[in-house]
Amino acid sequence: MKNHPDSATKKRKTIRHFNHASIFKIFAFLFIVILLLMGSLPIKAQETSDIAVKAPRVVLSDISFKITIHLPIKFLMAHQGDSLHYQIKKADSGELLKEGEITINDKTPPNIVIDGLKISHSGKKLLHITLNDYETEQSIRILPAFVSILPPLFAITLALITRQVIVALFFGIWLGVTFLYDYNPFLGFLHTLDEYIVNAMASREHVFILVFSLVLGGMVGVISRSGGTQGIVEKLSKLSKNSRGGQIATWLMGVLIFFDDYANTLIVGNTMRPLTDKLRISREKLSYLVDSTAAPVANIAIISTWIGYEISLINDALLQMGMTDNAYILFLRTIPFNFYPIYTLIFGLMIAVFLRDFGPMWKAERRTQSTGAVLSAEAVPLADLGTRELLADENTPRRWYNALIPVGMVILVVSIGLFYTGWDAGMAQLAREATERGVTIGDLPFIRRVSAIIGESDSFAVLMWAAFTGSITAIIMALSQRLLSLQQALEAWVNGIRSMVMAAIILTSAWAIGNICGDLFTADYVVHLTQKFLSPHWLPLITFITSGVIAFATGTSWGTMAILMPIALPLAHKFPLTDPTIDATHAMGLLLSTTAAVLAGATFGDHCSPISDTTIMSSMASGADHIDHVRTQLPYALSSATVAILLGYIPVGFGISNWIVLPLGIVAIVLLIRFLGKPIQEESK
Repeated sequence: MKNHPDSATKKRKTIRHFNHASIFKIFAFLFIVILLLMGSLPIKAQETSDIAVKAPRVVLSDISFKITIHLPIKFLMAHQGDSLHYQIKKADSGELLKEGEITINDKTPPNIVIDGLKISHSGKKLLHITLNDYETEQSIRILPAFVSILPPLFAITLALITRQVIVALFFGIWLGVTFLYDYNPFLGFLHTLDEYIVNAMASREHVFILVFSLVLGGMVGVISRSGGTQGIVEKLSKLSKNSRGGQIATWLMGVLIFFDDYANTLIVGNTMRPLTDKLRISREKLSYLVDSTAAPVANIAIISTWIGYEISLINDALLQMGMTDNAYILFLRTIPFNFYPIYTLIFGLMIAVFLRDFGPMWKAERRTQSTGAVLSAEAVPLADLGTRELLADENTPRRWYNALIPVGMVILVVSIGLFYTGWDAGMAQLAREATERGVTIGDLPFIRRVSAIIGESDSFAVLMWAAFTGSITAIIMALSQRLLSLQQALEAWVNGIRSMVMAAIILTSAWAIGNICGDLFTADYVVHLTQKFLSPHWLPLITFITSGVIAFATGTSWGTMAILMPIALPLAHKFPLTDPTIDATHAMGLLLSTTAAVLAGATFGDHCSPISDTTIMSSMASGADHIDHVRTQLPYALSSATVAILLGYIPVGFGISNWIVLPLGIVAIVLLIRFLGKPIQEESK
């Protein structure tokens, strides 16, 4: 029997009304229940619900690690003056790893770091963490400590054997990520791509470096296409008519551009390459001269983009020790103890003056002098700025100023930009320093004022401004002289950028493997190994070697400084107090030489490492094969380091004045090159 239409309609409305009303009542009831339940919860549960514990993804067996406990601001405000008791145990065995008290006051940070934790056996472990009434558990993986050093060593070894840097770096990254993801090579491969390669390019500083390098390559492309490169070669050839003059000119330019190692490398390499090619100087020698002046001179220069970073690390270490010494003055006093950078600069100059080489460099120079081949037959240069697309037409006039003016604009913008970006922060820092001393800013030394401003500058942004300014200047000059059309100038600029793509890939891969080393605590493992050999007299030497090994394995000098400075400086301050035979003068020498050893060792390791960004950029700017650059430079870097050890860190560690060993070291380098080096056949005629 069918319902009447009016009756059916009325029934549907009643059901719809019932459904809507019922749903509303149900939600209202649930909402009230939830409010009642929330109101019945204890206040401490609410307060502690936002507490979070962060542990490392992996840790190394028998190597100290730390966890971070995040305390919400409301929690800190509610517990002012309270003491919180924490315990960290192994969940399975109940073994206590660490316990202590945290006193809450207005200076307590939201993130409480608990360090000094150690676990002996590898495998997966569960940590039980309590903080008063708060309890949680964290799963953690412990790796055998030695695996942390394997990814960088594998990448370096594979690169030297196969000469394929990109492949070697990729496999090194893959190996490290595989360790992080429970030894699963498939997950290691996936996360190498979507995590580590991507994150390497996500850093603001890294993006600036990539853009600066690519855009500067574009500028060089325009300069070359408009005849400026050939023009400056012809002009410089009149001043540097032989190999000796070309090498000395390259070294001198590297020393003069002391304010930043990146700018130094790219400007000197790109500017001098055409001249050194004409004078039959190998690309290996050019890249060595570029690399051996860039970081060493920036390290010890009293005004550079390095100095602010170095001083901040020294100052933090001094504060940690409760010392009020001026960090800048202490840095200045370390310069005569910074043996490796000083000896490296002298080594490069003497190589150029004597025209003598040894090892793989001698073979490279002899090849170039004999055949004119600036690269070996197997070489794959990181940047090829000598392609036909970048060469000027035969009818294009060779005008030297078309190269010099854009390069000069780069230097000018960098110089002005460093002051512009660092002025406010630098002046604020100087004002605080002047107040502490009871003087005015004008009473502070001029060098100190300049260094403070440059040290606070945004050098990465400035370098990018400079590269674009140089590119625009080069294009405008080519257009204004009708040497190129706008389309030709832009094509030359793009071709210059294209020539740098391989270098950008390698640079990104080097950053990625550096991140792997950080996640695997490679540096912590190296420090752990060397701590067994520490003693007051050997501290400068052990610090130099440790710093060098860390920088070599990780490819970063600044990262190495940040790791070692807080460890080495307190040791150098406290160790001499335990030995009654060490007087005050000797103790100060140990403090200064150990501080310098951190900076010098970081430069040395970075100088030698195939995965270092500055080493890669030296090959890139010089148009050299990267592995050839590393192979030929390594014996020279090791020679400088050996002299620095024998006539530097060892004697100073035993109390001999640095003013005695420094001249002896310089003499040793001169004698080493004069008698160990062999002249190139064509140059000896």
